[in-house]
Amino acid sequence: MPASGANWIAGNASVEGGETFTSVNPRHKTAGDVQFHNATSDEIHRAANAARDAFLETRLYSAARLAEFLNMVAHEVETLGDELITTAEWETGLGVSRLTGERARTTGQLRAFAALLREGSYVEAIIDRAQLERQPAPRPDIRRMLVPLGPVAVFSASNFPFAFAVAGGDSTSAWSAGCPVIVKGHPGHPATSELFAQAIYRAIEAAEFPKGYFSLLQGNSIEVGQMVVQHPLIEAVGFTGSLRGGRALFDTASRRPKPIPVYAEMGSVNPVVILQRALLSRPDTLADGLVNSATLGAGQFCTNPGVVFVVESPESRAFIVDVTEKMAGKEAGVLLNAQVEQGLQNAVNHTVHKPMVKLLTGGHFEKNAGYCYPNTVLQTTGAAFIADTELQQEHFGAVILFVLCQSQDELVQALECLEGNLTATVHAESDDLELAGPIFDRLRDKVGRLLWNGFPTGVEVVYAQQHGGPYPATTAPATTSVGMTAIKRFMRPVAFQNMPDSLLPDALKDSNPLGILRIVDNFYTRDPLNQR
Repeated sequence: MPASGANWIAGNASVEGGETFTSVNPRHKTAGDVQFHNATSDEIHRAANAARDAFLETRLYSAARLAEFLNMVAHEVETLGDELITTAEWETGLGVSRLTGERARTTGQLRAFAALLREGSYVEAIIDRAQLERQPAPRPDIRRMLVPLGPVAVFSASNFPFAFAVAGGDSTSAWSAGCPVIVKGHPGHPATSELFAQAIYRAIEAAEFPKGYFSLLQGNSIEVGQMVVQHPLIEAVGFTGSLRGGRALFDTASRRPKPIPVYAEMGSVNPVVILQRALLSRPDTLADGLVNSATLGAGQFCTNPGVVFVVESPESRAFIVDVTEKMAGKEAGVLLNAQVEQGLQNAVNHTVHKPMVKLLTGGHFEKNAGYCYPNTVLQTTGAAFIADTELQQEHFGAVILFVLCQSQDELVQALECLEGNLTATVHAESDDLELAGPIFDRLRDKVGRLLWNGFPTGVEVVYAQQHGGPYPATTAPATTSVGMTAIKRFMRPVAFQNMPDSLLPDALKDSNPLGILRIVDNFYTRDPLNQR
């Protein structure tokens, strides 16, 4: 079914808003034919009420039933076929190959969370049985587990129209917890968002879920997003985007009469440290890997490496020259939209005009048929980086800033000045382990993921993944937006004291009917209580 331009409130199309917008093809800046309607306050209110009503049912659904729904969503997304790929390619310019891979990641993470639910231990059931003979006072029976928060607002990302959008990681982890989701679609790919909505509603109908378990709100204004976050029935927010946008939502949520958590992932410069022996042993491999990672997706990944630290030497200077030539010789990719293009130009201009910053290649906007910006390499000194925190500004595009330090001590001092990031990488040889250890110790406090001899682009959807980091990378460094533990963002613990077994959730019953792993009196076990 072609895009209608409507908002979708609990399965019903709604076009009450008078303000409209279109998607724009980034390859040739052509506006789309469909007018999409900004959601009104009344439409947002209806979506929130429908989500609240749905939650009264879904909060009690079994994990198996939630898993079945996730698998159905994955199937329906795949059923969209080529139409999904061609629509998203027209709206984002990301390319058929990239989008095909991203679709597989999106359906894969839906099924991975379904497997998490079927295993069941994600509720973190803990039982401390009563000790009636304890002196001077008896200990009560206390049992604890995680339960869903309630309706969640999810803000789609511009750069991942599948994996971090309508049916992406935030929605998947919220649904897995039993939380209804209201998605604020990204204005850069509204038709793609509507296709996902159609697939989700087919899954809702097949699974016999309440239709309020999902709504899609469109809008290209800040006001739409703010109204969603301000609605009193919303219990949490998932966001992937810019620091400015994420912080605005965080501040809005904090000012509510009832503040709510905002899980915002807001970007990163992903520092890379290259030690001397690595430069001596494999300079060509390092240069190729760095350039490929920095330009992947036209530099529009949250994990593209943006700042590279090296110590002054003939080898490091030769390496910078090599990377500069490779960046200059590589064709610049298509940018997502006019806002990304202008934001990148502004950020590079701001950095270039700072003292002690050299422009080695790129950095000059050129007229182009589509949204584009040349691959850019900048260079500064360790002393300048230490003195000016603005040199840590993210350049959302294919931009590398080399920080050339005069000594190893200066490099370590520069690392200590880093703000929060998603990742940090060290390239070294086995003979550098004694030196690399203290560097990792310093970087551990700055990031959510540490890499050894690799590059940060590519984020696996696995249990051990940590896609987050200290502010300003995220607003919630104790959580991740990728991987199975992302579900915990949309759950909260509840303790049951001296509760009759018949009133307890299955996860906490004596017989352990779910067969899940639990902590019972300080030990992990799947055994029923009467067998201990």
